[in-house]
Amino acid sequence: MSKLKKVILSGILLALLIVLNRFVSIKTQLLVIDLTFIPLMMGSIWLGPKYTTLIAVLGDFLGAMLFPFGAYFPGFTVSAGLVGLIYGIFLYKKQGKEMTNKQFIIRLIISNLLVLGVVRIFITSLWLKILYGQAFWVIVSTRVLTQVIMFPICVITIFFLEKITRPMVNRYLYEE
Repeated sequence: MSKLKKVILSGILLALLIVLNRFVSIKTQLLVIDLTFIPLMMGSIWLGPKYTTLIAVLGDFLGAMLFPFGAYFPGFTVSAGLVGLIYGIFLYKKQGKEMTNKQFIIRLIISNLLVLGVVRIFITSLWLKILYGQAFWVIVSTRVLTQVIMFPICVITIFFLEKITRPMVNRYLYEE
């Protein structure tokens, strides 16, 4: 894929990420239910870890600056970057190197366990403890249920979205 196509696709995914994060999500102090995993995971499949990390970081920063929910906290931007990096490392499908469905599902599961388990439960809980001073394990316990619910939703949604978009991606993005 040409660099121009990567930049254009990154911009589209960045815009989608900001819209989904700021306007199509449920957010409270401790609970977040959103669809931001879709542009991040699809971007990681098509673009790899470098671009996906950049999309995640810019999405968090620009979203916080343009449509704030409160004061900006850089820890959440670090978490967003980690999410983009993890998804990019595990899900990137290099041009010409196809994964079997089984390999892809295994990578989806591992990447989601890392993102939802480590980043969204523990690291984000640490940022919330720093911001609001609440007990760390209380925050963790409230976030676990959300992440357990989101895990199968993420895996199933991305598996089918990737299958559906694969012919279009191969035709329009990978053909020079």
